Amino acid sequence: MVNPERKIQPFVVNLTGISNEMLRNAPKFYEVAKRIIEITKDCIIVAHNAKFDNRILTTEFDRLGYDFSKNTLCTVELSKALLPDLPSYSLGKLVRSLGIPITDRHRAQGDAKATVELFKLLLQKDINKRIIQAAVRKDPKRHLDSKLLDMIASAPTETGVYYMHNEEGQVIYIGKSKNIKKRLTQHFTSDNRKSKKIQLEVSAVSHELTGNELVALLKESAEIKENKPVYNRALRKTLFNYQLASFVDNEGYINLRIEKADARKKPITTFTNYQQAKSSLFSITEKFNLCQKLTGLHKTSGNCFNYTVKDCEGACIQKESPEDYNLRVQLFLDEYSYANQHMLIIDKGRDIDERSVILIENGQYKGYGFYNLNYQINNPDVLRTIITPMGNNRDAQHIIQSYLKKRRVLKIIPLAVDPVN
Repeated sequence: MVNPERKIQPFVVNLTGISNEMLRNAPKFYEVAKRIIEITKDCIIVAHNAKFDNRILTTEFDRLGYDFSKNTLCTVELSKALLPDLPSYSLGKLVRSLGIPITDRHRAQGDAKATVELFKLLLQKDINKRIIQAAVRKDPKRHLDSKLLDMIASAPTETGVYYMHNEEGQVIYIGKSKNIKKRLTQHFTSDNRKSKKIQLEVSAVSHELTGNELVALLKESAEIKENKPVYNRALRKTLFNYQLASFVDNEGYINLRIEKADARKKPITTFTNYQQAKSSLFSITEKFNLCQKLTGLHKTSGNCFNYTVKDCEGACIQKESPEDYNLRVQLFLDEYSYANQHMLIIDKGRDIDERSVILIENGQYKGYGFYNLNYQINNPDVLRTIITPMGNNRDAQHIIQSYLKKRRVLKIIPLAVDPVN
């Protein structure tokens, strides 16, 4: 509370619930002015309707003869650009539609905490990184001789995606790590050719925490393709050049084949190179007791090698029925693919009371988001708004499928119907 040294107008009392009596013993502005200067030093002010807040501050400091000049970011303007077509952009209605909890409405702490959560969501939605690029351009204080040490010192030890910027604020490199500080230390102490170039060119590092590695992997992949940083050449195009497909032959047996990756076809799973694909298919054939001829690993007009050593039931020579053989193939398909499924993948969020959510619809990756534990994400309107839409490319499919096979998430929620349409 701050005593404005005048009576509050009745409409403000009705709006905020703050009365003249409540401000009787509150400090006056000149008594807190020095602290405001200290806590906003080298900062960009983020506010909902920032022009209004900034005008109040500059006016009060003008009365004290102090030039208070700050760059600002307005979450109303950013919300209209990144979350178009919402019915209202007032803070209360906006955060309610986004599933962001708000307490102590029209109080400094309640409104500020809600604005922080809104701004984190807007940063997540801004896949072109325009917000942070503009902020870096306005922040020449970062350009120090000891810049690399400063960047490492200010980096978190948590999981997320980090962005290296040049003097113009442009993103020159994007990476992900389970420990951002440790990864930056490796970048800035390495003496390989690319690292040395980055060390000379980097002027600032920003980051976005993700809470878990799966969201970090998906963000890194998507944002490299979107922003095309100069030092991420290897990851601009798809990482996976081969895929595993299936077809039914004339005898009714489900066959598996390795083929060149093709965006027009829906793969079972994808691989970086042919050798990785072949090695994986050998393991799949052994695990599910499949036929090497029907998986394309043994080209023959007769029986496969495994049948000779009694490791194949004879599908290659129609000794085993298509129905029996296809049951085992289907077990593999069920394990390695989430095609035709609706589900939510839930994992840890950026804070203790937050969770991440990844939406799979009709077997396609639709996007990710974060939600507070106090809100139910099965509400279609809330889910539609918090999900950042992402492309369902081969890389994203491979990342999700590989992650689910090797690591555990908090839970997977099957959805009976399309939750967002």
